Amino acid sequence: MAREKMAGRAQKPRPVGATKNLSSRPPGMISVVMVTYQNVAEIGECLNSLHLASSHPLQILIADNASTDGTREMLQENLARLATSERTYQLFLQITNLGFTRALNLLLPRVNGEMTLFLNADTKWLDGRLDGLAEQLFATPEVGVVAPQLLNDDGTVQPSCRRFPKHRDLFFEMSGLSALFPSSGYFNGWKMGDFDHATARDVDQPQGACLLARHEVIEQVGLWDERFPMFFSDVDWCRRVWQAGWRIRYVPEVKVVHHQGISVHQRRPAMIWTSHRSFFDYFWKYRRDWRGRMLNVLAGGALLIAAICRIVAYYLVRGMKQSDRK
Repeated sequence: MAREKMAGRAQKPRPVGATKNLSSRPPGMISVVMVTYQNVAEIGECLNSLHLASSHPLQILIADNASTDGTREMLQENLARLATSERTYQLFLQITNLGFTRALNLLLPRVNGEMTLFLNADTKWLDGRLDGLAEQLFATPEVGVVAPQLLNDDGTVQPSCRRFPKHRDLFFEMSGLSALFPSSGYFNGWKMGDFDHATARDVDQPQGACLLARHEVIEQVGLWDERFPMFFSDVDWCRRVWQAGWRIRYVPEVKVVHHQGISVHQRRPAMIWTSHRSFFDYFWKYRRDWRGRMLNVLAGGALLIAAICRIVAYYLVRGMKQSDRK
């Protein structure tokens, strides 16, 4: 079934030969790429569940961004225990925190699998196994990336799919219209308030916490854009996947628990600033026409004010909490 019309752009065909030898049956090895930072409480559970999630051979590549909470020791202990002839692990210990995107890009040239799984360290596989996700990926030749349904810790569905943002979406977010009309496909269209995340469909951008891609997609689309060190790098990469002519599919029958935002909350002010800056950089990358530039200037000012207000509010709330504890 043809994908919904992508607002403001036409889908480009894949280059000749892009579908050559694309099988309907999942091939062999899956390469897993993970970036960790201060994930000692989650990484053991993540690796244990991943170890049992697939019958495919796994090449697991992990970059740790200078964790100091015991994550490195936990990784070394688990990797030595879990490694087999069918489960190979490589750990890359960074001296400094390179940021998520740059660390991820150090891993991608090393993948050897016919599929690549982008996986956050704060995830846990449930009844939906990785094999099932691989089968969905190869069920349709035009599908290049698939994503599972993400769940909160209490088992409720975590809304994880979004449309590519427009300038108007920023206005709806900051004006409160998206919260006032949460189920609207217009006022809350960016976060897909009109979608219940219960049915399979093509989507612009699933959350980058768990994405499975064909090797052909990795070769064609390339590395993630490092101008987005943490946020919006998955949005940008998914947009480039669509522009290359591939479809991205959301498959809710495969389920993964996602302990959302654990690493982010440890450095909240810096992450607020980075997320707002990356929002602006995303608009600046894709809207360079004269009208887009004007809107970019307005969006940049609004994002700057919003970031300052959120950071100030964070410190005020933290200060009040500390006063209450005294």
